[in-house]
Amino acid sequence: MPNLLILGAGGFGRMIYENVQSTRQFDKIAMLDDAAKGPEVIGKLVDYTALREEYPCAVAAFGNNKLRVQWVDRLLAAGFVVPTIIHPSAVVSPSAVVGAGSFVMQRAVVNTHTVLGKGCLVNCGAIIDHDTVVGDGAHISLGSVVKANCQIEPGRKVEAGEVIFAQRRAIDGVDSRELQDALYAFGFGNQCSYVKPFGAGHINETYAVYMPGEEGDELRYVLQRVNTHVFKNPREVMQNIFGVTEYLRTVIRAEGGDPDRETLSYIKTKGGENYYQDTRGLPWRCYNYIPDSVCYQSVETPEQFYQSARSFGKFLKQLDGYPIETLHETIPKFHDTENRLRAFKRAVQRDVKNRVRTCKKEIDFVLARAADCSVLMDGLRQGRLPVRVTHNDTKLNNILFDGETGKGMCIIDLDTIMPGLALNDFGDSIRFGATRAAEDEPDVSKVHFELDLFEAYTKGYLETAGDVLTDAEKEYLPWGAKIITLECGMRFLTDYLQGDVYFKTQYPHHNLVRCRTQFKLVAEMEEHFDEMKAIVKKYSETPGGEKE
Repeated sequence: MPNLLILGAGGFGRMIYENVQSTRQFDKIAMLDDAAKGPEVIGKLVDYTALREEYPCAVAAFGNNKLRVQWVDRLLAAGFVVPTIIHPSAVVSPSAVVGAGSFVMQRAVVNTHTVLGKGCLVNCGAIIDHDTVVGDGAHISLGSVVKANCQIEPGRKVEAGEVIFAQRRAIDGVDSRELQDALYAFGFGNQCSYVKPFGAGHINETYAVYMPGEEGDELRYVLQRVNTHVFKNPREVMQNIFGVTEYLRTVIRAEGGDPDRETLSYIKTKGGENYYQDTRGLPWRCYNYIPDSVCYQSVETPEQFYQSARSFGKFLKQLDGYPIETLHETIPKFHDTENRLRAFKRAVQRDVKNRVRTCKKEIDFVLARAADCSVLMDGLRQGRLPVRVTHNDTKLNNILFDGETGKGMCIIDLDTIMPGLALNDFGDSIRFGATRAAEDEPDVSKVHFELDLFEAYTKGYLETAGDVLTDAEKEYLPWGAKIITLECGMRFLTDYLQGDVYFKTQYPHHNLVRCRTQFKLVAEMEEHFDEMKAIVKKYSETPGGEKE
């Protein structure tokens, strides 16, 4: 064992001498002091360099914080090994970092991921909680408590028995108290590097949360404030989301998949709640960001649409055993097309904005198909169509694709998960993706129902969901596409008649333009309905399952 030289033989130096003896780390221990006498004192402080060969290790045992750090620097510059001295009764986490020449005294506690600079003193019975940084030369006095996530300035003395609480720090990109409160509620405030707006969504307020990583700042979390004008009961929304995602993790793991990439992982607050409610009563929720993923806003190729179908079909299949009775209906009658028709007729009858005269052709289009609005609802009432766990917003941009393979990987935007019909999810995807025109294309001559895209989606969907869908569900898939497209157009037209109170619009007739694109798709689906049924039959006869 090496020999140790202790600089300073006053009261604190004598304490360190006894602590060093109890550690049994050193063979011979000697002291230097300009005034104190005793058998252990073998010279003056100025003699330290002359003794380095015999005493290769040295510590500076001075109670004065500034002097202690100065001597640590001198010893290091002179080539000494400057060890840390930790009393055997102290508790120091294996993940803590203790700087050169620091002392941790009897029964002190240094907790997880705490960092002590050089020349620090953690005195008897002091407690430093996790993730705290203590600057060079600081003194944490007898029996004091430094709470988690604190920053102790270099040279500071925390007085005996004092309790230090973490102070909030400025975070780049945080421009409101509510956002700051949310970051701290989820436990990110003390480490977060910066935040910035994230994504292309129009309903929730979304932020990317960047944290320090091994190679610099990295996007690690997504933080959202939920729009309570759309989602009236955030508690039920979050209960649905946590229930479904936790169930999916179990299924994915059993299938040999990667639950950290194949489903969203939501994070509870530090208080164990599913979401945080700010001072204005607005809910915030948070989930892990999935790296190396891509989100597309529109269908670019049939292969891409096919991959999206496999993803939504797999999602349905994985949730086949989920206890549907535990799900909340967070938006009542969301895909009750009969109820949507009643709301439409009421808007026509009231004509509160005097707009009926501008859209009689579109009104007649809906009324001519009033009976169609009962097709799926009749199937549900008669028990031919089962209730399932449904996503209810199955657009392409609610899938994360793997950045390397290009395959669909994870379903996102889970706010509308509810009990429903599989045909609604299938139909919403077809409505959105089986056309190459924009949803608000003003020139309806450019709007067409693309049968090749319908076939690509049907093929992918039945490959992954085919063996859990009933024969009746498969038979009704073309109806799902037609009815959901009709329903969406009817909703646009209803909102237009009511004065554009629900959907965001960019010009006065925006909702009317939107409804016309949907009705054009419905009309072309009707023209190709037999072909749609033949495509469904073709892929229904192929056994379901995971196919590449």
